Amino acid sequence: MAKSVFYHAGCPVCVSAEHDIVNLVGESNVEVVHLGDDNSRIEEAENAGVKSVPALVTPNGHVLHINFGASMADVKG
Repeated sequence: MAKSVFYHAGCPVCVSAEHDIVNLVGESNVEVVHLGDDNSRIEEAENAGVKSVPALVTPNGHVLHINFGASMADVKG
């Protein structure tokens, strides 16, 4: 089974959502990408349709925007 990818920027909203997602789907089923630590993956996230973080991209390619921590423009800035 393909993994979901959880993108976040490290803010409190993102970290809280990360813990909830990992608890819900299991650590082995989700790849966590901290865009503040790995900004080389910002373009990947945008190409997947991520408009704000935290966001979960499902194996089917659906983007689930969770709450609102930061826009992608804020992440890039």
